[in-house]
Amino acid sequence: MKKEKFIPVSLPDVTGNEKKYLNECIDTGWVSSIGSFVQRFEEEFAAFCHQPFGVSVNNGTAALHLALRALDVGPGDEVILPALTFPSTANVILYLGATPVFADCQADNWNIDPDQITELITTNTKAIMPVHLYGLPCAMDKIMALAEKHNLMVVEDCAEAHGATYNNKPVGSFGTINCFSFFGNKIITTGEGGICVTSDPDLQNRLSVLRDHGMDKKRRYWHNDIGYNYRMTNLQAAVGCAQLERIHTFIEKKRWVHKQYNTRLADTGCLLPDDIPPAKIVFWLYTLLLPEGTEARQRDELIKHLADENIDSRPVFYPVPDMPPYKMFTRPLPNAARISKRGITLPSHQSLSESDIERICQQIRYWLHKTMP
Repeated sequence: MKKEKFIPVSLPDVTGNEKKYLNECIDTGWVSSIGSFVQRFEEEFAAFCHQPFGVSVNNGTAALHLALRALDVGPGDEVILPALTFPSTANVILYLGATPVFADCQADNWNIDPDQITELITTNTKAIMPVHLYGLPCAMDKIMALAEKHNLMVVEDCAEAHGATYNNKPVGSFGTINCFSFFGNKIITTGEGGICVTSDPDLQNRLSVLRDHGMDKKRRYWHNDIGYNYRMTNLQAAVGCAQLERIHTFIEKKRWVHKQYNTRLADTGCLLPDDIPPAKIVFWLYTLLLPEGTEARQRDELIKHLADENIDSRPVFYPVPDMPPYKMFTRPLPNAARISKRGITLPSHQSLSESDIERICQQIRYWLHKTMP
């Protein structure tokens, strides 16, 4: 029997001006890291975040690394971050010889628990790195109050949350330096790419120098610092400019996708994602928790069942300290463990139709009825 069409978790929408702007780069020859689209994208995306400065880079991990380096994080420093995140958040701390200190997440919104941050602050703590997980903003009022009280820097990891708001302020507008990813599965994409946004002109200058091999801006080929080749190309920025023109449309479509899922899965016993005021989620990837008592083995069986039906899905991130490179930093993280074993991500892209979502939900309901009658 012929299978129904494959439904991926993520699929970029590049049906706007992407091709037009790319052709402009090619026709003019400005295809590398110098070109009008780079500056335009930096300025427009920074404005989208209510920030005056943006420094584009070649991926989201580079943005996080560059931010910590610009803030002089290094050996002997501790950085507090959530245990439930993609490992790049921890990796960049380790790149610089600093120590990641993992906090548990809140049970209701899966984000870093401010009360845990308070308990983990020491004389070596230099920064807090909140991650707006799956598009839901962290409790930024409490986090910023803690940072001010203890004279700490805040680097927001906004890789999954373009356009999300907390108290009607966009993510990326709270911290000292704030970082976004534009990987192909993000709300907007440049293929690969990232950006640091900040309100501090001195940090903007330091970020841009470090991004370009540490080269002096006024003395070409003179290097006052060891920097990196983290530049975004004009080709990538051209795609980003086209994507940014439609970001509000993308966000609204993702909210529509969320509503379709929540309506169809409301009576399944699953914990479904939603706004948690004053945080407004952007539903980067529609991620739910299977009913209480579900084991990781059962969640993985559902993933296999959906794959057999040509439907893509993913598990929630593992708690970072559970994995071999980070075990030396482990500590009790009960909420992260519970969320990780029950969580599943469903197809979430802007091109989903109502019939696609109905088909996905039918298969989930069938599996739940068969497995958890």
